[in-house]
Amino acid sequence: MKIGILTGGGDCPGLNPVIRAVVRAAMNDSSEVVGIKYGWKGLLEKDCMPLDLRSISGILPRGGTILGTSRTNPYKKENGVETAKKNFKELGLDALIAVGGEDTLGVATKLFKDGLNTVGVPKTIDNDLGATDFTFGFDTAANIVMECIDRLHTTAESHNRIMVVEVMGRHAGWIAAYSGIAGGADYILVPEIPIDLGELCSSIKKRHERGKNFSIIVVSEGAAFKDKDLQLQEQKLDEFGHVRLGGIGEMLGKLIEEKTGYETRVTVLGHIQRGGSPTAFDRVLGTRFGVKAYELVKAKKFGKMVSLKGNEIVDVSLEEATRALRTLDPKLYDIAKIFFG
Repeated sequence: MKIGILTGGGDCPGLNPVIRAVVRAAMNDSSEVVGIKYGWKGLLEKDCMPLDLRSISGILPRGGTILGTSRTNPYKKENGVETAKKNFKELGLDALIAVGGEDTLGVATKLFKDGLNTVGVPKTIDNDLGATDFTFGFDTAANIVMECIDRLHTTAESHNRIMVVEVMGRHAGWIAAYSGIAGGADYILVPEIPIDLGELCSSIKKRHERGKNFSIIVVSEGAAFKDKDLQLQEQKLDEFGHVRLGGIGEMLGKLIEEKTGYETRVTVLGHIQRGGSPTAFDRVLGTRFGVKAYELVKAKKFGKMVSLKGNEIVDVSLEEATRALRTLDPKLYDIAKIFFG
């Protein structure tokens, strides 16, 4: 068999372990793997590279992706779908493994319905993809944020400050909740629950009244105040209809300082959360996903996505996986609230 593999959307730690696992599993079975460069853009431009043992040597601990990535959407390009199908055939591919989040896998779902043999691997640091318990990249991001919160504790306490930490999370508050609980944040704000500024400031004041002279507030970039729009960096949409979020931390910091009178500083972690070497959990999960993806291709089970259910790697339909986003578990947020204030 000749198998293509691409990585689309935002980069994250764990992509290279997936690529490595697919290549090793395929080569052990005398199959050939071709890397499609820069996501769906590479398929449209027939930009690819052979993947062998030499090309994957040493990539397990590396963040990012050796194939590159983009947010290209073939369904938004003139003759994009026809070009993708033509190039798939001209490259001699028997199947294509797409590694990505809701957008990348949404394209894989449509292309499967349009006649291409596709298999999906779930990737997003936001952990918001349906039909899987965890996506690789999330654990690394949560650990990075936790370490940053740990560091902010000491400077906040030294200066008697409120520290607002803005983290990634467009639609779901998984990163904010996990890192906030692990880092001992005093308040966590997520997209699923509108921000109640009065309640937040009251909680901060109560902390100060009992002798706590600093507070750490973690807020998802997609969190919003009641009856107000999301904070945007710009109005321009990408090819999947998304805007660039950012700014809720700065707005929140100003309002907290105005309403409480306490000096407030804001830290926006941004792409730091995406970078660096993957954790052991993400290396192993990415490896297991990659091996399972090859097994699905070998069994000709197309239109499927690999998924973590409990501790088992299973397969689910791409359509099911991309039908709805997986938002934060309310029970986890209830646990977080015990430590507010």
